Amino acid sequence: MEFLSEADKERIVAAIHAAESETSGQLVTVLARASDDYLHFPLLWASFLALLLPGVVLLARPAIHLVHLFELQILVFISLVFFLHWLPIKMLLVPTKVKRAYAQRLARAQFFTQGLHLTHAHTGVLLFVSVAERYVEIIADAGIHAHMQDGEWDAIISQFVRYVKSGQVADGFVDALMACGEKLAQHFPHQTDGKNELPDRLIEL
Repeated sequence: MEFLSEADKERIVAAIHAAESETSGQLVTVLARASDDYLHFPLLWASFLALLLPGVVLLARPAIHLVHLFELQILVFISLVFFLHWLPIKMLLVPTKVKRAYAQRLARAQFFTQGLHLTHAHTGVLLFVSVAERYVEIIADAGIHAHMQDGEWDAIISQFVRYVKSGQVADGFVDALMACGEKLAQHFPHQTDGKNELPDRLIEL
């Protein structure tokens, strides 16, 4: 099942075209459901709780047969692994710093994977969203970054994060694309002879 509808994706593509009609900057959008599978966190917690179980059970029922206790321990471990692997629960187990680090790493990897560093004038701008972590980042190539002040994307990112938290990911992309287009147009106006070197579509991971 797709995360966004085809209509949402078409809105995002239209917003990319509209933004790029005002600036020579080239905008690329990437959407990740999560920046990692975080499999070790459910396993660690399930193992920890299953290891605690015998002590708790023996306090309550000292006469329990060890075979039954072992069977119960295995059953609890398997049940916890499945339950804790449910994404909303699993994300509660992952420390905020870890989630942020994984999302940042994936954003930077996508910047190079999608070729934003290869445009002729170094005018690529990545809008990256990882939904599970509620993480948004905007990364501009050297040609853009050299003329932008520190923190110039912050207001756009903060607004986008609010959209993601409320489940309005497509609206967040559209709003951020238009805001980026307006900001970039101030420094990098549209060039009629400019070549579109990057994909004008939503890239889903």
